Amino acid sequence: MTEPDSTKVAALARWLVDGAEGAPRPEQVVQTLCERLLAAGVPLDRTAAFVRTLHPNVLGVRFVWRPGQPVAILHAPRSILDDAEFLNSPLLPVFDTGQPLRRRLVDPDCPRDFPILEEFEAEGITDYVVSPLRFLSGENHVVTWTTKAPEGFSDADVAALDAVVPPLARLAEIYTLGRTAVNLLNVYVGHDAGERILKGNIRRGETTTLEAAIWLSDLRGFTAFSEMLAPGELIGLLNATFGAQVPAIEAHGGQVLKFMGDGVLAIFPASSGREAACASALAAAEEAHAACAALETIDTPTRIGVGLHVGPVSYGNIGGENRLDFTCIGPAVNLAARLQGLAASEGWSVALSEDFATTLPKTPRPLGRFQLKGLPVPVPVFAPG
Repeated sequence: MTEPDSTKVAALARWLVDGAEGAPRPEQVVQTLCERLLAAGVPLDRTAAFVRTLHPNVLGVRFVWRPGQPVAILHAPRSILDDAEFLNSPLLPVFDTGQPLRRRLVDPDCPRDFPILEEFEAEGITDYVVSPLRFLSGENHVVTWTTKAPEGFSDADVAALDAVVPPLARLAEIYTLGRTAVNLLNVYVGHDAGERILKGNIRRGETTTLEAAIWLSDLRGFTAFSEMLAPGELIGLLNATFGAQVPAIEAHGGQVLKFMGDGVLAIFPASSGREAACASALAAAEEAHAACAALETIDTPTRIGVGLHVGPVSYGNIGGENRLDFTCIGPAVNLAARLQGLAASEGWSVALSEDFATTLPKTPRPLGRFQLKGLPVPVPVFAPG
């Protein structure tokens, strides 16, 4: 059995310590690491790094390498926590204890105590090693190594793997911290706002003026049936209706900026022109109405009303010295809010401003002129044609 080149392994460990120059993305680090281990004489046939993340829907990300193939990136949903295969996985003991695990399948006395080992053996895998990636935070993540070499991994092979695991863990932790920040910002303030914050747009009063279609929506009859529902039921209802609106908004290029009680504030930036932004906002409203209507029952109405306007907004940091909100304000936002309130009082599904309505290719339907709070004269209001 050929022993791995210790000089190449040491150089590879230093490369990781120095930040993996030339491999700026995690999948590139995994690709280069495995290729260089293979070139150093470690008989790798498959490597998988699993790093858990802080995200409401995603448990973690797996990077899977095989010789001659690009690294596959797989996102594991939180639902796998209820999956029998995951619960019987050899990864869980390593997550829990931070201790490595090895199953040398070529050894007839090797325990087959995890169901997946039978699958590995059927594939011709002779040795399987799970190494903990211990983060300074105290969390354990994992990287697995497999080989089809007739005699499995040698002691020198395992030593080579052990040499690269600690610097790989430090690098993985750095990537994970950055990814966690991006994930949480995207979840709580939206993708565009999150990007702006990470780029340093964090000073109070630092705003940008942009042209956008503005969306304000609320849940019809919310005040009345909020008195009748238990808190858990009420939260479930809000989550269901928000869950119906947000995908429609995002699918059409909109950005959800905040939830206000039973309401949603979103914008559709007019980067490709007013017409495109308004068409996208109206299409999102139609999809959201259909999705919410599909949730409705006799006991829990889920109809929404939407006010749509288009105009300039101030977009950025507003708030106290140590507590900021990344949102949009301005007269255009106020008018959208007034339209949403009018739609609620009149029982309409959608209320459009004149500026919004005149951008649409299909002639809108006039609803009349209405005196809106804060405006000196009555304004024309429209419905989609």
